[in-house]
Amino acid sequence: MGRRGGNRRVQGGDRRGQGGGRRPQPSDRPQPIEEAQDGDWVVRPLTGSGSDKTYRCPGCDQEIRPGTPHVVAWPAYARDSDLLPWDTESAADWRRHWHTACWRNRDRRR
Repeated sequence: MGRRGGNRRVQGGDRRGQGGGRRPQPSDRPQPIEEAQDGDWVVRPLTGSGSDKTYRCPGCDQEIRPGTPHVVAWPAYARDSDLLPWDTESAADWRRHWHTACWRNRDRRR
């Protein structure tokens, strides 16, 4: 307890950063799960600065133009099976881009 931050761990290794020679990638991070009435979702906010595509928001059916901050959401669980409940990779095929306000208010649209 003598040093500050002495209990920090690097993902995939110990405190000295020995993670098998590989740095953790952003995709290696656990995704936060958002629980809602319509299921559990992985929601990732995007700044829009790296986007050069136009997306269509499923909430309002309007375009999300490049450079617009928004969220990407997909089911946290594979819909076909409960055998692998934390398998976010297979559920990522259901990924959709939403306006942030549309995502927050989606339960009022139904």
